[in-house]
Amino acid sequence: MTKTINLNRCGWCGDDPLYRQYHDEEWGVPVFDDHKLFEFLILEGAQAGLSWITILRKRQNYLQAFDQLDPTKVALYNSEKIATLLENDGIVRNKLKVNSAVGNAQRYLEMVDKHGSFSDYLWRFVGGRPVINAFKTLADVPASTAQSDLMAKALKKDGFKFVGTTICYAFMQATGMVNDHTTDCHRYNVCQ
Repeated sequence: MTKTINLNRCGWCGDDPLYRQYHDEEWGVPVFDDHKLFEFLILEGAQAGLSWITILRKRQNYLQAFDQLDPTKVALYNSEKIATLLENDGIVRNKLKVNSAVGNAQRYLEMVDKHGSFSDYLWRFVGGRPVINAFKTLADVPASTAQSDLMAKALKKDGFKFVGTTICYAFMQATGMVNDHTTDCHRYNVCQ
């Protein structure tokens, strides 16, 4: 008989197996890979006004529809490709969000050219290493911070869309720029 171990997790992931897997394997793990950072930026923007579980359930569809979210390919999408994407019910079919993915891919390429890497461009907002918070409860976790405000302002100035401070903070949490696992979560110490 296999013994089931009940792990403490952040309250937001609930009992959904996909959410738990994402929480246990990805959320809060520092990401320095440019391509992966771009993927998260696009997915976080797509999530605006929706729940994150909705986007997680559509993630594979996004990867398939958007050429694995390869920014060099997405940056070249034309109106015909965008029209095809807007007919794809496997993604969020919001014209502004789809167009922003294409524009953000173009801005991404500009930032890589200017800063050497997208990672360097983004991680500067937290001094190049994760901010380790010590929140005891989900209610203690903010929706935005001074760092996410600065990131949002810079991204907007550089032409990115769907990058408000709340989206930027969720992005920072997802990519491990901040460790917002609650202190009782089994991932809190792992993600330091």
